[in-house]
Amino acid sequence: MLNLMKTLVSVRSISGFEKAVSDKLMMTMAPLCDKVYNDALGSLICVKNGTAPDGERKKIMLVAHMDEIGFMVTMVEDNGFIRVQPIGGINFTAAAYTAVTFGNGTRGILIPELGTAPNDINASKVYIDIGAKDKKEAEKKVKIGDQCALDGQLIRLCGKKIAGRPLDDRIGCAVLVDIAEKLKDTPCKDDVYFVFSTQEEVGMRGARTAAFGIMPDLGIAYDVTGTGDALGAGPMVCSVGGGAAIKLKDSSLICDRDFADELAQIAKANDIKYQFEILLAGGTDTAAMQMTGAGIKVAALSIPTRYIHSGTELLDLADAEACADLTVAWLNK
Repeated sequence: MLNLMKTLVSVRSISGFEKAVSDKLMMTMAPLCDKVYNDALGSLICVKNGTAPDGERKKIMLVAHMDEIGFMVTMVEDNGFIRVQPIGGINFTAAAYTAVTFGNGTRGILIPELGTAPNDINASKVYIDIGAKDKKEAEKKVKIGDQCALDGQLIRLCGKKIAGRPLDDRIGCAVLVDIAEKLKDTPCKDDVYFVFSTQEEVGMRGARTAAFGIMPDLGIAYDVTGTGDALGAGPMVCSVGGGAAIKLKDSSLICDRDFADELAQIAKANDIKYQFEILLAGGTDTAAMQMTGAGIKVAALSIPTRYIHSGTELLDLADAEACADLTVAWLNK
């Protein structure tokens, strides 16, 4: 999983511009599945056929989003500085004074206007400096509508912990790949749809359309979640290294409690480390699945992550592996 994460974080995939990472994931998933394709919104859908006879198989949708937060150019000023607006929820204070890269490879740095207090740093108070001497030179490199993101990175820390960006939600994508690899030689009876969704960071759009096209019987989403174990963090039971986080609620949905309890029972029976999660703010693709059609029974397995949407996020790969192991145990139940 570590090597896959190194590959995935090196590819830019801002909401609405996910093709590069989709192509990487398609190459990885094609040998593991029976069918792979992109839908109209660009979500990558990989189907692993079940072993049960036709008419007896359920449709299981497993989803993780492959997009990341970033910026879009809104204007180039006469002095060559570039103004941007956020794509997704940007923590501008954390992003200040960091390197960014545009889709065409142009490099720059995100800078707050001089004299701006840290708590006042927002989209109207930052610009990108690519070193251009004036507007004419800058426009040779960057134009209105171009997108950029903070540079991707990944470093190893103690144990199985890693730090970098964008771990949200490349780690969920890595979990799906791990599940597919585990099912290669021991497929389950039901059809499994691995969905790498687009535009989650701007409204869970890709998962909604993918779920509508698939109309699954059951679904599980994989994403990062906050923790209560960082200095100054608010009260929350989730901790990095505490195991797979079985979601009960976030601000976008209440998960099916029977489904959540079933996952917890399977985790206990298979000695898989787990914890329950109630996220006070934020939502995931789980809600998009849940409200598709006449409604779908859903659960979510989260990877506890510190410093989400900052320039450097932190998680434990053992928690991600627990999510994969728990899913495979559930599928083969």
